[in-house]
Amino acid sequence: MTTFSPLDPRGTVLGDEVYLALGEAIIDGTLPPGERLRDQDLAQRLGVSRTPVREALQRLERAGLVEVAPNRYTRVSASTEKVQRDTLEFVVHFLGAAVKIAVEHADDAGLADLVAAADDVVEASRADDVPAIFIASERLFDLSVIATENVAFLKILREGELAFRHYLSRWQPAIQCPASRTVEYERFREAVADRDGATAERLFRTINGFS
Repeated sequence: MTTFSPLDPRGTVLGDEVYLALGEAIIDGTLPPGERLRDQDLAQRLGVSRTPVREALQRLERAGLVEVAPNRYTRVSASTEKVQRDTLEFVVHFLGAAVKIAVEHADDAGLADLVAAADDVVEASRADDVPAIFIASERLFDLSVIATENVAFLKILREGELAFRHYLSRWQPAIQCPASRTVEYERFREAVADRDGATAERLFRTINGFS
């Protein structure tokens, strides 16, 4: 039986806490693909009522992590190569646009944070440490979306973050050669530092195989 630590709702928005708890359980495999999700069972395991669980399952369905067949089942969605590819394509174009806006609009302190984050990506690439590249890239683009100060970008990131992480968990660099890849990341970093948003966006898409 899948187990969870009961939630402590004090000082939190309970619906968000349930959503995050179930989403993280899907991402880490505690709730594997195909597992049936029954709101009463989940509510008991989390120590909450069924209402926030139902709300969380609805949000997870919209994010693509849960699939529902009315009067038949609610279960964890299975990942496919097409879903992974489609998610990557969306994220690359979405975050490329976010970088363009961010570097053009950020104040000096915000730009310095973006450059420092880009430096971390360069160093991870130079070390050919794929998990570190992914983590550093997540940090860079969280900062980028925040720096846009665009409510639409922020909402998409907030609602889609769990799905992005889940379906990109097997991400591999499009440029396999560490030296060649690092050169492109260095060019990307320079474009960010120069506030050249158009070039930064183009390079980001190219680095990730969507030129």
